[in-house]
Amino acid sequence: MRVHIGCDHAGLELKSHLINRLTELGYEPVDHGPFVYDALDDYPVFCIRAAEGVARDREKGLDSLGVVIGGSGNGEQMAANKVTGIRCALAWSEETAKLARDHNNAQVVAVGGRMHSLEDMTKFVEIFLAEPFSEDERHVRRIDQLHAYDADGVRPPLPDSAKGLGPAEDQD
Repeated sequence: MRVHIGCDHAGLELKSHLINRLTELGYEPVDHGPFVYDALDDYPVFCIRAAEGVARDREKGLDSLGVVIGGSGNGEQMAANKVTGIRCALAWSEETAKLARDHNNAQVVAVGGRMHSLEDMTKFVEIFLAEPFSEDERHVRRIDQLHAYDADGVRPPLPDSAKGLGPAEDQD
């Protein structure tokens, strides 16, 4: 499996470590940078490229996932999620890393280089990469609703249980 990786200066140490570790595990890491430490670099430059690499590979039918890394992982997640067709989840525990794939079929995971130990972040990434999507109907349905909204901007309809109970209906 190909793994596209991008970060900013706060994720540079983890990125280098991950490239070595993923290679040992038989993955094919693709480094989208940065390649040198620059305290003023901007995460969108590298994280968008990593997410685009995943999207391109998947369009070609290739098995590909991605990892974006920053100080908190928040901005990096937001950047990756700007790429059409990409779902990027922020992992802050082993469980969130697993659920990102199992329930949400995320193709990219974001981790915070200043939030956890190197060992913990490595474990989050390994779990994310190894976990398959469950294909459970309720998860597929929810992901399909996101795709539809991206395509046409039309919100999913309210379920009967929510009608007449709050401001959500007022916007339909």
